[in-house]
This record gives sequence, structure tokens and C-alpha cells, in this order.
Amino acid sequence: MALFSGLSKYTNTGLLILRIGLGFMMIMHGYPKLMGGVEKWTAIGGSMKNLGIHDFPHFWGFMAAFAETIGGLLFLVGFLFRPATFLLLFTMIVAAIMHLSNGDGLMGSSHPIENAIVFLAMFIIGPGRYSIDKR
Repeated sequence: MALFSGLSKYTNTGLLILRIGLGFMMIMHGYPKLMGGVEKWTAIGGSMKNLGIHDFPHFWGFMAAFAETIGGLLFLVGFLFRPATFLLLFTMIVAAIMHLSNGDGLMGSSHPIENAIVFLAMFIIGPGRYSIDKR
């Protein structure tokens, strides 16, 4: 549609808005988990049993909290973008599997599935011009 055709020149601005919005929300989602300590990490890391991994749930829980909080920050600013995005993607896949294993169904697991789709797309696209990686 000709009315919106000029917006394509703002692709990098759109990527920046996406990174800021989703990165901020991941930080807000992960920070309480990161500050929750070993007990919280162990509970979160227990989700790895759905992948057949039963050892070190506190480590896996810490890594999930770290990925959401620090990975969210790196995603937001566009620094070490692809490694951070990969960690976020993996975390969302594990979260989706956990929700599905708990019987939450597709709608109950839709949030991590949607985030995983966005992180996969962003992993492929990259952070855009307005990022630390592009400086």
C-alpha cells in the first residue's frame, strides 16, 4: 500500500523499538528470579527435567534468570546480540516445554512460544544499525 511504503526507511528504528521494549520486559521478568537466590533457582531449574536433565537444577535456574535479566539488557542495547538472543531463545523454548508438560496447553504456553519466535527472528535479522554491536 503506497500510504505506508515510506515506513521501510525506518526499519532500524523499528528494530530499536522492538529491542528496547522486549529487552526491558525480559529484564523485569528475570530480575526477581535472579534476586530470588538458590531456592528460586532450584525451582526454576527443575524445568530442565523435561529435557532429561536432572542434575544441578540450581545452576540451570540461575542460567535462566541470568539469560532473562542480563540477556535482556544485552538484547536491549544490542551488545553481544546474537549470543544473548540465542540464550533468550533457548530459555523461552524450555519455558514453553515446561508449560506444555504441566498441562497448560497451547494457550498457557503462548507467551514463551511468542517470545521464542521473536528471538529466533531477531537472531536471524540482527540488532539493526542503532546498537552497540554496529558501532
